[in-house]
Amino acid sequence: MNLSEELIWRGFSAETTIKDPAELDARASKKFYWGADPSADSLTIGNLAAAMMCACFVRHGYQPYLLVGGATGQIGDPKENGERDLKSLDEVEHNKKCIGEQMRRVLNVPSVTMVDNYDWFKNINYLDFLREVGKSFSMTQLLDRQFVQNRIGEGGSGISYAEFSYTLIQGYDFLHLYRKYGIDLQLCGADQFGNCSSGIHLIKRLENATADAWSTPLIIDPATGRKFGKSEGNAIWLAGHDNGGGNYTSVFDFYQFWLNQPDSAVEYLLKIYTVLDKPEIERIMAEQEAAPEKRIAQKALAQGVTEVVHGKEATEAVCELTGRLFAGGLEELTEAEIAKFGEYLAAASRGAGLFDALVATELCASKSEARKLAAAGAISVNGVKAAEDMPVEQVAILKRGKNKFAVVK
Repeated sequence: MNLSEELIWRGFSAETTIKDPAELDARASKKFYWGADPSADSLTIGNLAAAMMCACFVRHGYQPYLLVGGATGQIGDPKENGERDLKSLDEVEHNKKCIGEQMRRVLNVPSVTMVDNYDWFKNINYLDFLREVGKSFSMTQLLDRQFVQNRIGEGGSGISYAEFSYTLIQGYDFLHLYRKYGIDLQLCGADQFGNCSSGIHLIKRLENATADAWSTPLIIDPATGRKFGKSEGNAIWLAGHDNGGGNYTSVFDFYQFWLNQPDSAVEYLLKIYTVLDKPEIERIMAEQEAAPEKRIAQKALAQGVTEVVHGKEATEAVCELTGRLFAGGLEELTEAEIAKFGEYLAAASRGAGLFDALVATELCASKSEARKLAAAGAISVNGVKAAEDMPVEQVAILKRGKNKFAVVK
């Protein structure tokens, strides 16, 4: 398939300024940029959907530019229902580095050209910005934006001038990148299309030139009906637990998330989150239909996404780990095997009490919950049920219920 056909087949098509998708196949300038909000030190699987769309463009010869907003990250992309917490410069810088490395892996390129809007905004004179950018928009145009209406309407929480100005800043980003790099295409999630339109408006008004935006639909969690994302409280992070930051999902839990997707959603997710081509996905779905109990499609999905995000070696290891953990016989695992598996599970340090370890690895929300679950026989250490708190001095696999695991190492 060519690019336009693949985008539509995979479901990477929502609002766009491009009248005929086939224009993407013969576009003279094969450059695009995609912006990531550095409000956390990891992307989520919600971001991953848009990143996989970017990877599709890269496979078809487009040159990617990643904008991680050091300036906009200090203001916050406006939410529907309230102000975002502001980040310090040090936090933003740390988050930028983490996100850049994740995007490099997802795009499957040796390096990613990263740009930071703090580099150009730090020297912009406020009056000059108002004269060039502010004068290019009418208040009616800005007040009509849906997120603004939600915030200032009856029952709304109100909106600060800083967040109200966010769309002007993002619009100027597009203008700057057009002027400096000749980038005339912005990719985004559907919720960002309005902000992209601000940049297109500026480029047309100030440069008398044409630019475009292409967006992908927001991905909805089939289990909850909510969008995938960190603001929804259901975040699955791309960072493994060794990223050194505060936002992570262990490789094992990441793999299990995809393995547990319902039959009704798996084909849809295979197209979005893996690089498997159409014939391969059609073959997988035919096998799934013939023997749904084997969950062939879920296994292909889990392996495909995990390999994109964490690499082939980690994926092979977590496949083996999954087989060992669910086959029983945990008491027969050697200390070396448990230590190896510990690279892919949430981990706690030896010497702590069992209940503290359960909380530290997020198998339990609190020590009181750990106590109740242990009393009910739902907690085990290396395959042996533990009815009460005790010190865990050895390397061990902790298990809650039937399918939640962590390690003490």
